[in-house]
Amino acid sequence: MTVDLGRYDAEELWREVTYLAYHLHWGLDQLLDLEHGDRIRLLEEVGALNERFWQGVAGD
Repeated sequence: MTVDLGRYDAEELWREVTYLAYHLHWGLDQLLDLEHGDRIRLLEEVGALNERFWQGVAGD
């Protein structure tokens, strides 16, 4: 598999993939195969889940 990093900032791509890999336990190939829009949607959804979790921990 090849990824055209010319379309994305390499550091930002690694941050996105690392975040999703940590939370979803998916492999690098699976995450890099995602369309950019799908990856962004997953980032938003996982972020929302984390926010709700931490609100519950804080008792908000």
